[in-house]
Amino acid sequence: MRPTAKFSISFGLVTIPVAAYNATDSSTSVSFVRLHTADGGRVRNQPVCSLEGVEIPPDEIGRGYRPGDGETVVPLSDDDLDALPLPTAKTLTILAFVAGGDIDPLQMGKGYYLGVDSPAAAKPYVLLREAMERHQRVGLGKIALHGRETLALIRPLEGALVMQVLLWPHQIRPMDGVLPERQEKIAAKEVAAAEALMDSYGGLSEDDVHDHYREALDEIVAAKLAHREPAFETGEEPPAGQVMDLMAALQDSVRAAKRSRGEEADSGPAAAKKAPAKKATAKAAAKKATTRATAGAAGKKTAAKKPQAAKKTGSGRGRRAG
Repeated sequence: MRPTAKFSISFGLVTIPVAAYNATDSSTSVSFVRLHTADGGRVRNQPVCSLEGVEIPPDEIGRGYRPGDGETVVPLSDDDLDALPLPTAKTLTILAFVAGGDIDPLQMGKGYYLGVDSPAAAKPYVLLREAMERHQRVGLGKIALHGRETLALIRPLEGALVMQVLLWPHQIRPMDGVLPERQEKIAAKEVAAAEALMDSYGGLSEDDVHDHYREALDEIVAAKLAHREPAFETGEEPPAGQVMDLMAALQDSVRAAKRSRGEEADSGPAAAKKAPAKKATAKAAAKKATTRATAGAAGKKTAAKKPQAAKKTGSGRGRRAG
């Protein structure tokens, strides 16, 4: 790999010359070209002068900066930019060490691998990396890259140092109009069901991190070139529409996740609906048993009374016989 920039990391009085290499490859992403739908011709972006109306060669294209009014354009040369009094033009000065969780992911930008740019930089490079690993901190600083100053984060990764460009705080838009207008109340059992669903998720598989979109697009292109229909595997359609019963959807999701891993799932909503019927049956049985017990008690009471009646009758007969 060829470095995209070279600078030094300033760690107190320690200077570490490094070379920055692109950590990502945008050329592998899916991209389209613009076509003229009438004849299939390519629609190209050509640099045309707004005053002369002619195409401009690359060696005649320079930089211009628009101030706050947005209309005036001030031309700037490479010498103008080199004359900027920026200490960050050649040096990334670490300003603070913070926990990685303190950085808002919305600020994360392009990533770079940082390699040692001289043999003498190897020891301070390893020292900074190991200190951040043991202290569990990342470094924050500023660096001028490609003609502009930016915030940057430095962190250890698999034995190397990685730099992540950060957006400035004013580049993060406020969330006006994003939050729901009405504050919804969530029951504790719903949160517990959502947590159970989260626990049912496994780790990422190789298939999860595969670019299926690009693969399907390649099949469509191949089918068009071969004048045939694209061959796609049929899969399950994801559920669509509004979820009316949130708890039922969460519970069904947990059962589906367990079944996908070959685990034994619960009996399902149908069994849950039958549970009250079992409870009612138990109540009916208890009531029946109570009725039998009451009837039995009544029978015993009647039987107990009969001898008394017989006794009275017998004593009466005895009196009359006497």
